[in-house]
Amino acid sequence: MYVPSFADADGDGMGDLRGITDRLGHVAELGADAVWLTPFYPSPLADGGYDVADYRDVDPRHGTLGDFRALLDRARALGLRTIVDVVPNHTSDRHPWFAEALASAPGSAARDRYVFRDGTGPGGAEPPADWRSKFGGAAWTRVPDGQWYMHIFAAEQPDLNWENPDVAADFERTLRFWLDLGVDGFRIDVAHGLRKDLTPPLRNTRGADSVSLNAPPSGENHPFWDRDEVHDVYRTWRKVTDSYAPARIMVAEAGVSAARLPLYTRPDELHQAFNFFHLRCPWEAGAFRDVIDTSLAGAATTGSLPTWVLSNHDVVRHRSRYALPDGADIPGWLLTDGRSPAADGERGRRRARAAALLTLALPGTTYLYQGEELGLPEVADLPADALRDPMWERTGHALKGRDGCRVPLPWTRTGSSYGFGPGGSWLPQPDGWGERSVEAQTGRPGSFLELYRTALALRRGFRGDERFTWLPSAPGELAFRKGAGLVCRVNLSGAPIPLEPSSGSVPVTPLLASGELPGGTVLPPDTAVWLDARDGRPEGRSVS
Repeated sequence: MYVPSFADADGDGMGDLRGITDRLGHVAELGADAVWLTPFYPSPLADGGYDVADYRDVDPRHGTLGDFRALLDRARALGLRTIVDVVPNHTSDRHPWFAEALASAPGSAARDRYVFRDGTGPGGAEPPADWRSKFGGAAWTRVPDGQWYMHIFAAEQPDLNWENPDVAADFERTLRFWLDLGVDGFRIDVAHGLRKDLTPPLRNTRGADSVSLNAPPSGENHPFWDRDEVHDVYRTWRKVTDSYAPARIMVAEAGVSAARLPLYTRPDELHQAFNFFHLRCPWEAGAFRDVIDTSLAGAATTGSLPTWVLSNHDVVRHRSRYALPDGADIPGWLLTDGRSPAADGERGRRRARAAALLTLALPGTTYLYQGEELGLPEVADLPADALRDPMWERTGHALKGRDGCRVPLPWTRTGSSYGFGPGGSWLPQPDGWGERSVEAQTGRPGSFLELYRTALALRRGFRGDERFTWLPSAPGELAFRKGAGLVCRVNLSGAPIPLEPSSGSVPVTPLLASGELPGGTVLPPDTAVWLDARDGRPEGRSVS
């Protein structure tokens, strides 16, 4: 859940905790096991709440600690676990520590909690190194006394110095604060960025960093991405979470290489790491096969299971990505307000539905981003004066940013914000948004919502056996079995594929398809089907 955009209870146009609590029934009925909340802490919202001013409280725009306790209670009553975001790489520039640092002299204890350095060149007028911000521009900002502070993201998000014991101790207090309240785990923002090589003189990167939030860092032994020392932090955190019962979980947002990702899920570190390779995979059978094989093999080295992700609050929604020509320049497409290249809406719809069944059939854990169960597309034509993402300004309007996937959800067909709240919405919702709403799709055969509800119900009947086997397949097809019973076939080619079992495959019973199966004998392009290879049928709903 992207908290500002899920549901608004008080009518100020900004999503809040009471709004989420009121709508948790939708999540439980969908068939989810847990909710992950993006930051709801006090924040100036320079970066959607990821600029945290107080890690152990609730922003008044989102509610109170009492509202959070009520959300936890409601989630438990519905059988849902609750995971919260923790943002350890940086604070807000409004955090008391940073205010103290600015008021203190260079070399002070207060400044040592952050990454402050003297500049280079005549009079120290140049940044300490050529490090680049993920939001565009330099990763350094100069303060009045002449020193520079580091920020991998916006200037309002100064990076913490994880070599300072005060920082480590304070985050342990933060973890325990929320664990004592009853949260079930943490999603760790920028998990690969905490430790830096701060040995003087700072090493330059030759400007190699791209402006891409979930892409692996470039080069080996990078001065601030994916350093070996970061794992010391998570070994300490694992001891904290292991001291609580029942079990708690930690999942990493780590944009690292496939070879390095398993290091974050070693038995004494984190439990899971997001799989952005699946998210970035082109619509091609061989590419998906490679990602699946690599992900399963990597997870097996640490005794964990992979995760699978199609969309999140940082990327263009996959329904729209799949609607674009293969290899399209997606940032460029956004700059044209989604007009060029032309999107094939029907292709995007078919592929998004097929991708859902492919993803939900794989072993491990699937993370769904709010609204994908409604088949929401990217809102690519948000006007410039409505944009809130700091990328827009920091890149000199070269990147439109992430607002298009953060437009508040439609719950009802009508209303000032289509049921998002009693008032308006902080980002404008497009005309016709109500026909994509929960109300409009509930009980409607063939809707995205009913596809997801059915798939998640059926999926429960196959849980527990996470073995994976590739099956014989046609060119351009993926065919595999999870465990002893769930068979998934996906046609990523441009031609229909017969549904009769291939040589060597097992007899199967159709359970669910992402689209029509002509005569029940053909799998059309951009379509997926689930089949039951067990004796008897699994518990849950099935559709013809």
